[in-house]
Amino acid sequence: MTMGADYSSEKGRATEPLTVLGLETSCDETAASVVRLTPDGVATVLSSVVHSQIDDHAAYGGVVPEIAARSHVEMIDGVTRRAMEQAGIGYDALDGVAATAGPGLVGGVMVGLSFGKAVALARDLPLIAVNHLEGHAVSARLGAPVQYPFLLLLVSGGHCQLLEVRGVGDMTRLGTTIDDAAGEAFDKIAKALGLGYPGGPALEKLAESGDGSRFDLPRALLGRKDCDFSFSGLKTAASRLAVACETDQQRADLADAVQSAIARQLSERSDRALKDYAERHDAALKQPRPAGEAIGQERLFVVAGGVAANKTIRSTLEAVAAKNGFAFLAPPMAYCTDNAAMIALAGAERLQKGMTSDIDAAARPRWPLDEEKALADPAHKPGRKGAKA
Repeated sequence: MTMGADYSSEKGRATEPLTVLGLETSCDETAASVVRLTPDGVATVLSSVVHSQIDDHAAYGGVVPEIAARSHVEMIDGVTRRAMEQAGIGYDALDGVAATAGPGLVGGVMVGLSFGKAVALARDLPLIAVNHLEGHAVSARLGAPVQYPFLLLLVSGGHCQLLEVRGVGDMTRLGTTIDDAAGEAFDKIAKALGLGYPGGPALEKLAESGDGSRFDLPRALLGRKDCDFSFSGLKTAASRLAVACETDQQRADLADAVQSAIARQLSERSDRALKDYAERHDAALKQPRPAGEAIGQERLFVVAGGVAANKTIRSTLEAVAAKNGFAFLAPPMAYCTDNAAMIALAGAERLQKGMTSDIDAAARPRWPLDEEKALADPAHKPGRKGAKA
């Protein structure tokens, strides 16, 4: 896929371990991490520091971009210093600096990317501008020696996509949300239920004591045979029902119904994508291969992003993977939500391939992983900020 001018050089592959500092400031976490990547793809997290802004935004029921950006400015230096201290190394031990360059709240993205540029210039290090979604895509490799290719469900507060992942910079979109993301639906419905911010974990906890069978929530896109998602109808219907809930038990029942509805749609679309992926890759496996060539893991389903931390959704998706003969893998809980270790790893994998960025790499509020398909077959009309997904 074409990633644009941000990935401009390809000088040859690294043959020694690479140590990369990663920076993440795309939303409401200021994070820094140091990751070491061996030539055979084994990643070791030497440090991971995350400063959450939950308390800063709780009173508003969601992230306020201006507050988030100012907090990043205040915290980025200290968070990075702590990450370097935890790693037990100096800047002279780094091989590169990776920073999120989008998508996200552009004010925050600019803070981390500018700080990364400053470190790269001051220490004469390569800069790697990383797509935040690509960080989530590789995050499962922080907990296990995962081989490419694999099928990925990326499900977070702002994104819901099914992708075939063949490596960094090489991903194909199979399906995406045509309106809201699953994480956004969780947060907005939780807010309607009076659960505060962040809403997703609070709704999951409330659902533990609920019985969702009393509510009949709408199911989206039933007549379509593709792998796209839609959560806006569910969000609207559940928010209206939340207003009518008078007791704690009613709220718990609605929370359980919402969680089950989101899990059902994710599993239905994933089931469709798993079957398609298996058909294409099983056919490839029947082709003769050169003697001694390893086949690798052809049937792996990875679920990443903040919503992957939801236990009900994780178990539902694990079941649909097993039904289709796929191994299931999700990142460790610490790397499901936004963090800098995944950015450092994506940067290290790019650096390992000689893929670095110009120092004038721009912060991007929108940045699809499969930019070619996003432009050719957009789920959302492209605006002046570019294609969304």
